[in-house]
Amino acid sequence: MTGYELNRRFERSLLNVWPAGHSQIYPELARLSEAELIRQSGSGARGKKIYEITPAGLEEVRAWLRTEPDHASRNPAFLRIFFLWLMEPDEAIGFLENEALVHEAKLLEFQEIASQRQRQDDEAWAFGLALEWGIRYEQGILEWNGWARKQIADRAAASRIRRGRRTGRHCPDERV
Repeated sequence: MTGYELNRRFERSLLNVWPAGHSQIYPELARLSEAELIRQSGSGARGKKIYEITPAGLEEVRAWLRTEPDHASRNPAFLRIFFLWLMEPDEAIGFLENEALVHEAKLLEFQEIASQRQRQDDEAWAFGLALEWGIRYEQGILEWNGWARKQIADRAAASRIRRGRRTGRHCPDERV
């Protein structure tokens, strides 16, 4: 596999879980080659290098797969959820509506990929597991998002009603 092919693979699948671009891939290929975890197995036009994994590299990947993953991750959108109380309800709902659009688009992308899958080898099988995880993750986020928007709207309505009762004024959208 060439650096270009690896970059394309990242763009098609791994980008969803581990973004990497040319500026990261090519230095990493050099580092892996230096560590003898991959080797150059061929070359092509314009200095194209074709790499393959070495037995030591395969063992290194397998050892990595056996380790406990780092479950601490940064999610700027999720972080904002903790601070929605600082926003007006309509702004918070607007934020969540925009997030829903992002997750709807990602869900559609995953579903489109799933509809075009044809290979049945071991790699494709594992890719299918990851793809199904992505589909279910996006569905879960969207379900939660709809629930959260309703919670915010219900709380805002209850707050308007309470304020109206305290002041003796009736809110125009009070339904009691």
